[in-house]
Amino acid sequence: MSTFKSLSYLLVVSVGISTMSACKSKKAVVAPPPTPVKTKPVAPPSPTPVKAEPAVAQPVPPPPAPPNYNFSNILFEFNSGILKTESYPILDKAIVEMKKDPSVKFLLDGHSSAEGSEKHNMDLSVERANSVKLYLTNSGINGNNLMVKGFGESKPLSSGTDEASRAKNRRVEIKKQ
Repeated sequence: MSTFKSLSYLLVVSVGISTMSACKSKKAVVAPPPTPVKTKPVAPPSPTPVKAEPAVAQPVPPPPAPPNYNFSNILFEFNSGILKTESYPILDKAIVEMKKDPSVKFLLDGHSSAEGSEKHNMDLSVERANSVKLYLTNSGINGNNLMVKGFGESKPLSSGTDEASRAKNRRVEIKKQ
């Protein structure tokens, strides 16, 4: 009985395989190309003299404006490397100008106000310059053309006696090398 089951199973499998379509894709039947129709050659029309019109001088477009590398300072919040929102338009303008000549190299000079220790202010100024570098590189500026340097509180713009003058000292300057 078991041999009968084995033989019947083998028979069912072989019938199933033989009735299934092959895995190969079938080629589409392509009609032969139509035969070309022969026509008599036609003589080209006789050339008629054409008067040459005087050339109209096209106005020469003005040369592109040279890049303006006079950037405003990028400002930061107190004790932070996070950009102030009013710095984004300044950075966007800088990006447009920097893309005019991708071979130019720039210095990103970070600064801080006088609050805190000298080491903390130096680290903060480098963090601010790196924050600007990150923004510029994320916008398509080559990072190899940007050099970061921190000055801490050593180069203040203003006296730092009130909050408004201290805020001016929390900055990054972009300078052409």
